[in-house]
Amino acid sequence: MTETISKYFRLLYDYIPFPVEIINEEGKIVYVNQAFNFQWGYNLSEVNAYKIFNDSELKRSGVHAAILKTFENKDFRFVDNYADSLLKSRDITLPIFRTKIFHIAFEEKNFVVLFHEDQTEIILTEAEVKKARDGNKEAERLKNTFLTVLSHELRTPLNIILGYSSIIKDSLRDKINPEDQVYLDNLYSGTQRLHNSITQMLEFAQIEAGHFTLNFENVDLEKIINRCVELNKQNAVDKNLELKTKFHPGGIKVYADAQNLENSISNLLNNAIKFTKQGFIEIETSILNERELAVCRVKDSGVGISTEYLDHLFRPFSQEDLNIGRNYEGNGLGLALAKRYIEKMGGSLLVDSIKGVGSTFTFTLPLSTNLQKGTPKEKLLQRTLKKILMIDNRNESSNLLNAYLKNKYQIEVFGLNEFKLDFIERTDFEYIVFDVEGNQWDQSIRLCRHIKKIDSLERPVIILSNEFDEEKIQQFNKAGAEKFLIKPFTKSDILNALASTAKINNS
Repeated sequence: MTETISKYFRLLYDYIPFPVEIINEEGKIVYVNQAFNFQWGYNLSEVNAYKIFNDSELKRSGVHAAILKTFENKDFRFVDNYADSLLKSRDITLPIFRTKIFHIAFEEKNFVVLFHEDQTEIILTEAEVKKARDGNKEAERLKNTFLTVLSHELRTPLNIILGYSSIIKDSLRDKINPEDQVYLDNLYSGTQRLHNSITQMLEFAQIEAGHFTLNFENVDLEKIINRCVELNKQNAVDKNLELKTKFHPGGIKVYADAQNLENSISNLLNNAIKFTKQGFIEIETSILNERELAVCRVKDSGVGISTEYLDHLFRPFSQEDLNIGRNYEGNGLGLALAKRYIEKMGGSLLVDSIKGVGSTFTFTLPLSTNLQKGTPKEKLLQRTLKKILMIDNRNESSNLLNAYLKNKYQIEVFGLNEFKLDFIERTDFEYIVFDVEGNQWDQSIRLCRHIKKIDSLERPVIILSNEFDEEKIQQFNKAGAEKFLIKPFTKSDILNALASTAKINNS
């Protein structure tokens, strides 16, 4: 080999961090780079007598045939798990190589380059990820089994105990002495407390596991509140508290899950009664027209909450101090559940409190829309509607968008793991909407960035999220998203987002 060829190879490959070796048509190694010297433990002079075509390991693995074919066709190919007899002679753990074999010609001479990429860490990491994923699936299965068994084995007998203790307490009220009456009252209240705690813990576990489903409908907010007031009235009467309501004139209808809304309001009412020794609890409703939101405030004249504790208020099992646990019943789940219920229905829950004065919990929910069953004429109309491709793991935001955009847009929904990049080749949709959960933030950013790279039609990407941190929002802006809507969003918000991004896209 001439000095010119040697110099050419050195300039090209000496400082590449992957092992490189070049062989001639006789199978002799005519060049190795520094990375090869380090990995194989041989320099060029030490492999002078070695011929690749005589290497039994390469013949056995099929690499010998691949090299000959590369010389013959003057093309390239890949082989996995490359290991020759030189590498195997070393007392080391063999790395996992993926080797690209390609032909080059110089000064009318033919050579084949073996470019070895060490994929050991990648493969081991993939194996660890698979192991972790399998372990997570098993943990999820065990958790679901546990919840099912717990739900049946605890809630069923507790319902029986609670029912019969109530019957016994009522039927024997006038037949036993006051001391025995206290025993029955304690039996009933203790069973009821245990039943409520287990119910809350199971519901919270279902929400956190992503198995909690919502059934959206038009709901009369005033009726739900009145029902919750009736359920909690006796507790307020027992403490001589005034329980009052102040409703918006004309009533309010919201688009929500009726059962979850009732649970949320009951939890807020129960919490207000529990921590109020004297005074009042008031529920007030109003409408925020510019945002198309219903607003509900639950005010009390209770013990209030310290400024230091407000940041921890909605954490599960959270209590302000140990005395709270001794002086008041509860497991610290009521407010955490209320917040999660309301957020899943597209709303928000906030608190304003002064220690020793009282607290006001304010939640919002989207106002209801006029949902009607589709007629054949409407179904025919849908064929000409603009289409939105949406990624939504829980179908909560997509249900809300369907209500907001009825007769204006069709929405096709996929989970994040169901979404395929092949969908971007379709031309039947005009927008891409992401509902981004916190645990899939980075994955969603990567997908957004990739979509913006490969979408030849440059269709707008709109992000929906609970995240309000400006730095995190900027991550999506940098990834190419045209709009970021913070939940809760109104019908006007989403329509304005679609209209403004359409202008951007068409300009």
